[in-house]
Amino acid sequence: MLALSAADSVSLAIHRTREFLFRPFSWGTYLKLGLVAIITEGSAYNSGSSHGGGERSHTGPVLPPSMDITAVKVAAIVAAILLTAFIAMWLFYLLTRLRFAFFHCLVYNTKEIRPGWRLYREPATRFFWFNMAAGLCFLLVIAVLSLPFIAGLWRLFREMQQTGHTDIALLLSVVLPMIPLIVLLALAAITIDVVLRDWIMPHFAIDDATAGEAWRAVWARIKAEKRQFLVYTLLRVALPVVAIAVLFTVLLIPGLIVAGSIAALVYAIHSAFASSTGGAAEAGLLVQTFFGSVGFLLMVLLAICLGAPVSTGLREYALMFYGGRYPALGDILTESASQSRPITGTSGMD
Repeated sequence: MLALSAADSVSLAIHRTREFLFRPFSWGTYLKLGLVAIITEGSAYNSGSSHGGGERSHTGPVLPPSMDITAVKVAAIVAAILLTAFIAMWLFYLLTRLRFAFFHCLVYNTKEIRPGWRLYREPATRFFWFNMAAGLCFLLVIAVLSLPFIAGLWRLFREMQQTGHTDIALLLSVVLPMIPLIVLLALAAITIDVVLRDWIMPHFAIDDATAGEAWRAVWARIKAEKRQFLVYTLLRVALPVVAIAVLFTVLLIPGLIVAGSIAALVYAIHSAFASSTGGAAEAGLLVQTFFGSVGFLLMVLLAICLGAPVSTGLREYALMFYGGRYPALGDILTESASQSRPITGTSGMD
């Protein structure tokens, strides 16, 4: 397989995505692969919250009395953190296994998830622990870089406990210097994720490589083509943003029409049963719940339909770029593309 530039790999990734998802096309298979692609790619993770309230003092929000720290609360917080960490690790392990399974689907041009799930159990487990070690090291780096800010954060915390308010000036003096560090750490996290998933993971899957072997192989290729790997990383971050922006622009008005229609229907049903009592009120609640659930399922279905090509395309992009620089991967991609039927294949783990 020829080594394509980061830009040239885009068109080939689009072509392979179209072939994989739509030829032949089956709704059940498309939704299954689309859901797996969205889960494993993780490009849609986005969270945020905002809080509002009434008028406050100019010094900031008032803290509730429950801010007093007791031994029982500390123990409960520690237990909750440990339980959350355990559940998060378990979910991340399952996610890692699923990423290997989807990698198998794309590389060998098969639409069955189960073979890859079983085949890569051992390398996926090792890759999971490698990711955990890398994440722990990254957290340690964050902790070290945060040391200069600890004094200011502690002073802010003490001020909040003593006065029950947040000193806005003190808050800004602590937070603003942290912004460049946060941006730098975010860029580092994105780069680490690209290196691990796009370049190191294929060595675990195909060669059954150790972490050291995989890293040395990747680093040698990065040193040989620094510019192409840099351009790839930039495009790898920019492409999903562009794709989502295009989808949002094209589907904004139709989406608003559909969402408005569903909301109007639910509101009309709610109004019709607003003054009902007894069995009629319960029936109204059931009807509202039913249509609300249908609306939610339609939104999930739409998200899978639209997100499947984007998420699959990003993974294909990684394969097309790195396949030309990693002969073992490139040979498998070339062979599977030439076959008229799906290949279940084997890796180098027999």
